[in-house]
Amino acid sequence: MEVECIPFRETGYFSQLICDYLEQKEGLTPFYNRYPLAENFEAQIKEKMANFPKENRTVLVQALKNQYRGIDASKATQKNMEALQKETTFTVVTGHQLNLFTGPLYFLYKIISTINLAKKLNKQYPSNHFVPVYWMATEDHDFEEINYFNLHGKKVLWNKKASGAVGRLSTEGLEEVFDVFAAELGHLGLTDDLKTLFQKAYLEHDTLTEATRYLANALFGEEGLVIVDGDDKALKKLLVPYAKADMLEHVPYQKINKTIEALQEASSDYTIQVNPREINYFYLEDGLRERIILKKGKYHVINTHLDFTEEELLAELEEHPERFSPNVVARPLYQEVILPNLCYIGGGGELAYWLELKSYFDEVGVTFPMLMLRNSALLITEKQSEKVERMGLKVSHLFMKQHSLINKKIRDISNIDIDFSPQKKLLEEQFQHMYELAEKTDKSFLGAVKAQEVKQKKGLDNLEKRLLRAQKRKLKDHVVRLTELQNELFPNQSLQERQLNFSEMYLHMGENLIPLLLEMLDPFSKDFTIIRHD
Repeated sequence: MEVECIPFRETGYFSQLICDYLEQKEGLTPFYNRYPLAENFEAQIKEKMANFPKENRTVLVQALKNQYRGIDASKATQKNMEALQKETTFTVVTGHQLNLFTGPLYFLYKIISTINLAKKLNKQYPSNHFVPVYWMATEDHDFEEINYFNLHGKKVLWNKKASGAVGRLSTEGLEEVFDVFAAELGHLGLTDDLKTLFQKAYLEHDTLTEATRYLANALFGEEGLVIVDGDDKALKKLLVPYAKADMLEHVPYQKINKTIEALQEASSDYTIQVNPREINYFYLEDGLRERIILKKGKYHVINTHLDFTEEELLAELEEHPERFSPNVVARPLYQEVILPNLCYIGGGGELAYWLELKSYFDEVGVTFPMLMLRNSALLITEKQSEKVERMGLKVSHLFMKQHSLINKKIRDISNIDIDFSPQKKLLEEQFQHMYELAEKTDKSFLGAVKAQEVKQKKGLDNLEKRLLRAQKRKLKDHVVRLTELQNELFPNQSLQERQLNFSEMYLHMGENLIPLLLEMLDPFSKDFTIIRHD
């Protein structure tokens, strides 16, 4: 087993904003609370302890007990849930959509980063207790984002009409998906384990929330992972005062828009991930999750006939808080209101929108969590590793864009020099004499000299490209083997973790997959991890 690390910036797959955050660029300090270094958790603990109401713990623990009713929770998970009642217990959290059979591989990396962070903090701060939490995005309604996973380059798709919160969807119809999945797996090796896991999760539970909770618990329950469903009336009741401030006073709309302006002033290279709305809540019922907007002096639920006066809206919020669903801007606040949380672990896109939120948290008096980029990894089999070595490559080369990688390889192995830089330099020296001559005689001649220089340089560029193409044809076998290898490790010219499902890696590694990742991934690492496994 070998591990190699590459700085995130050098992979070419992470935004300028995230790379600057990892490097703790000074211009970003106003947008987060504390950077996630182990020693910074002490101050975060004190702040959260001072600001988190004890009664919220009681509500949380009771809600979790209700949610886990009928679930075979491990002793470690049960212990963690009970511990949340104590003022010295805190959480570290990741969140993810209810992707079918976990969706992309990085689902595992998010949860493993969270589990490993809790373990490290428990060692460093023994007078406190730290609980890893997976927040299920049960209220999302983007079914098309979660209704499939990839296996062997094919999409295993749950094809059905769906509306409303995905967590409430019936698992009816997943028998057909299982048949497709089982057929693709075949009957070799470790396929029975995967088939059984899918069957127990999706064919023995009634809703997508129940199925996903079972699946995550089956994979990580022994590590003490606690799974939270925010679609819960008791938990939503704690959100009521903040929902009022959002819908009536538009607090996040005002604060976050100012933060967005400040971020763009900090750097024009920063891409804004989300924009707040005047009202950041949906109205939620079975089969329905639609935005609430102000329309003609009333609070209107779009695509419905539902309208509320302000008085009616407040009455509905007090009596039925479960009918109000926070959007991407309001959900992070909901999470931090109900959990004694210290740190959120997420991907680059998630951290980018969290960085927009600090001023909103400050305004409403909720402690802003530390933000940690989840681990990212590339898993390479022994056979693939041997191919890399035979081709005389470093794994880091494979992160290059394919055309650049091919050009590099052709230049490396070609028996002729395809780099015309010396000729271009010589050409520039020759034209320098002509510029000097033009300066002494007729300055109007400068334009003609410049045009001729550009023309000849362009001619050299074209010759270089033609020679490179000719060498590619001549060395076609090398090009084919190189592109095949890169396509294996970077399917669809994307990171492996964003394309493959964990089942594909399980077929190679079996029960060793998760223990290996738990051992090899360090949540405090600022590098992309490459793991060569046997």
